[in-house]
Amino acid sequence: MLKIWSMKKEQQKQENADAAGGKKKESYCRPTKSTKRSAVLHILTLSRLKQFADHGALFLSVDLSELSLGTTMKTIFPNPDDILNFILEIKPDEGVYTGGKFTFTFNMTQGYPHEPPKVLCQQKIYHPNIDLEGKVCLNILREDWKPVLNLNAVIVGLQFLFLEPNASDPLNKEAADDLRASRDSFRRNVKNSMSGGSVRGNTYDNVLISQSRR
Repeated sequence: MLKIWSMKKEQQKQENADAAGGKKKESYCRPTKSTKRSAVLHILTLSRLKQFADHGALFLSVDLSELSLGTTMKTIFPNPDDILNFILEIKPDEGVYTGGKFTFTFNMTQGYPHEPPKVLCQQKIYHPNIDLEGKVCLNILREDWKPVLNLNAVIVGLQFLFLEPNASDPLNKEAADDLRASRDSFRRNVKNSMSGGSVRGNTYDNVLISQSRR
């Protein structure tokens, strides 16, 4: 204990001497792009966030600056002055939904990232995890959301739903039943629905992209 106290005393003497000589204490912490969001989360604690009316936009702007979308996805901002509301387009190039274009609206509240985004599919599609009103069954949009998650995690989750539809946690029970019963039958139903056809009495939107526009 005495040794630690002596070391601290010596350190304090050195700092005082440096200060008297005009020498600035060096800092070796340099924020990088990957630490931007965590730095914002660290500085703006929940109690302090209440002082910032636009903290949701602040976090989202960091997420957007670090977002890297492939050629199968893009974001659209109908109002460039409102980054909290935007559209995501997904054009799967793998899986049974290949050849379609699916659009999702994102509504990010000022409570972001403490509140998850509100996401809706704009087309009526045949999918086990998306109901006829466009609600999406994605666990990180509900009970598994955490403030450390970001926009990229949500987008990756949506993309994965088109690659691997999940029959065990459905919003469209009939589509889930079809997937469990026969993957071949489910695949045929998907293709039929994507061209604007009917499945089990429900008519779906035509989401196919013409060859000239791919």
